[in-house]
Amino acid sequence: MNTHPNTSPTDSDNVLVIKGLIKRHGQTETLHNVDLTLQPGERVALLGHNGAGKTTLMKLILGLWKPSEGEIRVAGAIPGTQEARRASAYLPEAVAFHRALTGREQLTMFARLAGESPKITGPLLERVGLAEAADRRIGTWSKGMRQRLGLAQVLLGKPRIALLDEPTSGLDPISRHDLYAIIDEMASHGTAVLIASHALTEVEARTDRIAIMRKGRLVANDTLTRLSSRAELPIRLRLTAQNNDATEIHERLGGERINGASVELLCQPENKMERLARIAALGDLVIDVEMDPPSLEDLYRHYSGEDRK
Repeated sequence: MNTHPNTSPTDSDNVLVIKGLIKRHGQTETLHNVDLTLQPGERVALLGHNGAGKTTLMKLILGLWKPSEGEIRVAGAIPGTQEARRASAYLPEAVAFHRALTGREQLTMFARLAGESPKITGPLLERVGLAEAADRRIGTWSKGMRQRLGLAQVLLGKPRIALLDEPTSGLDPISRHDLYAIIDEMASHGTAVLIASHALTEVEARTDRIAIMRKGRLVANDTLTRLSSRAELPIRLRLTAQNNDATEIHERLGGERINGASVELLCQPENKMERLARIAALGDLVIDVEMDPPSLEDLYRHYSGEDRK
């Protein structure tokens, strides 16, 4: 099944092109026939359980491993070459820096390696919220602070593609919001961003496309709207009854009673308007209606096979 909406006319328009990718470790096939593209400025969430193949895919894109079959091109170059490395930035889940260096010293070293002026380190540290801690030794920093320093490193060199592996790990809610604001800014300047994450509620609203892996296969790859339409999962309606008594509503519409005061109904998207008309016909019996479409968690369970266990 072709799970990718072919929105770009040629491979040359994409920052990342993966075709027929297979990776074997001995007799074990960890990736099977993966096709994936990223366009400039596109934010794609890469989802999947541990062992689904997300980390393997990222290592292949970075050139740390070589494909068993298939091909990968990063900004038109083979992974691992100088051109591909220059175009790529990577933030691992567990970042590691020299504990004896200050944040400013560490980022200055990375700036020189990236061919950037050391003068850029001050604004970058400010941008990721580390200006006040910049001259403290990294060994005294929290995990979240080290994660933010890793993000500052990603911003060096204006990469064509950024690979972020669980980027919000160890961050508090405010820092998570700030991180996605920086991701949005990177994308607005043309950087393609591939985000491997377990934080479904975060990526649901902050990415353009969802790619779901299961046992080494890419089982879904599309916008949230189109994935939802294809899955045909039900919409959830919750009706709140007048005087906290849902008896008559339940008798006339069925569904599941919740605490005696509400009724929960499921309906397919194509039946939504008909069901809402029946609810409206109940008049004052219903004082409120909440409507919840399938969430990313619902879609993830559907495409990853979790709802069939």
